[in-house]
Formats: sequence, structure tokens, C-alpha cells
Amino acid sequence: MPKINRYVDIDTVEREAKKDYIDRHSPFIHCESTATKGTAFAVTVKMGNEYSHPDDFDHYISSISLFNGETLLAKAEFMAGALGNEKGHQTVTFNIVPTGKLNLVAHSYCTKHGVWESDPVVVTVN
Repeated sequence: MPKINRYVDIDTVEREAKKDYIDRHSPFIHCESTATKGTAFAVTVKMGNEYSHPDDFDHYISSISLFNGETLLAKAEFMAGALGNEKGHQTVTFNIVPTGKLNLVAHSYCTKHGVWESDPVVVTVN
């Protein structure tokens, strides 16, 4: 089982290099706080908030997965060069159909630094 790295608030980190490392590897979930049962609901996962991630042949984000608790809802895979071999924020929008309360967590996989997990996002489903 690979080690899962988790985001830490970069405002609590002193060294700029450490802030960059943590932020650019962390997935951030962006969505509304409420959804309608049985209706498509957009969830966007963006890599990094303030800092962008490399897109090199040997160092890139190869996948982003979205979970509801322990259930995998969706997964996107990327190849090196998907961002034009430039630093960037790999971003994907998943459209899911909720059936009950959502406890969303995203995982990303960096080919050089392993698995990273987002902070959980709770969505109320009416």
C-alpha cells in the first residue's frame, strides 16, 4: 500500500520550497455545497492552488480520482505532456449523480512523489 500524503495549510509552513511542494501536489475539490438527488452534479478537482505542477516526461500528474467515502466515483488519467510540457494546474470536472450525502475526497498521483489526498468536502443532497 503506498503512503498517502495529505495537504497541510501552507500558511503554517515557513519555507517557500516546502509550501510549493505541498501545494502543487495537493488536489483541491471545487463544487457547490448542496446537490439534488438523481441530478448530475459537477465536481472539479484542480491540482495546486497557488503553485503549479511540472509536466515533464518523468514528473507529472498521471491521475486524479474522486471518492465518496471509500467508493471510487470517477478517475481521469493523463499522459506526460498533457499540459504542453509546461508547469500548470491539471484540472478535471467529473459529473456525478448523487443518491445521498456526499463525503468527497480526491486523490492525485504524481509520478515522482506518489499519492496525495485532498481535504474532505461534504455535500448535502436534497
